[in-house]
Amino acid sequence: MGDKFRVTIEATEEQLKMEDLKMEDPWRIFRIMAEFVDGFHELSKIGPAVTIFGSARTKKTHRWYKACDETAKLLSKQGYAIITGGGPGAMEAGNKGATEAGGLSIGLNIDLPFEQKPNPYINKLVNFHYFFCRKVMFLKYAKAFIIFPGGFGTLDELFESLTLKQTRRMPKLPVIFYGSEFWTGLVDWLRDSMLKAGNIDAEDLDLFQIVDSPKDVLKIVNDFYKTPQKGKKKKLIKKK
Repeated sequence: MGDKFRVTIEATEEQLKMEDLKMEDPWRIFRIMAEFVDGFHELSKIGPAVTIFGSARTKKTHRWYKACDETAKLLSKQGYAIITGGGPGAMEAGNKGATEAGGLSIGLNIDLPFEQKPNPYINKLVNFHYFFCRKVMFLKYAKAFIIFPGGFGTLDELFESLTLKQTRRMPKLPVIFYGSEFWTGLVDWLRDSMLKAGNIDAEDLDLFQIVDSPKDVLKIVNDFYKTPQKGKKKKLIKKK
């Protein structure tokens, strides 16, 4: 009975995917609208948040997984909700750190042919079929972007954030690359090829920062928003 039921569910999901591919574009807009409405509704009241990007293939034993976990913990304790893509790897590490710190742990999961399953550390899950709807939600509600090492998807999200920042289509905010060992080659290429060819300006290389410790991530975010460190009091300026 269980196997037959499972086969029926899988067949239904596959049928829905095929129907979506056959859907005429004018009708497809309603599904797109529904994803935007759902995303705006679920995320509009989460308060200040930080979006963490990174590879789904990062192993739990890897130092990047542990660093992402610790980064999310520090930011959650500072009062930030943590937004990730909701899957395994670095995404799981971010949600794990947020949950264990008692913070709001948000996963924006995506429907994929190989069925990405949400990780178990999410306390607010939003599902998406379209990548572009999901990317809007990653960017719209974040006060900072932390980019851990990743693949094509991570680079897609990374350059989306840099493009919007470069073109001033979103407010200034920190974009932080974690892991100089991983990102230095890309930065060298941006400077030696892209900048040299005149395709970006020198100041575009200042749109992001590279760090190698969770505490450095927290410091950049706190300094940008002038958040007082725990145990320190704001100095009040007396009016004359």
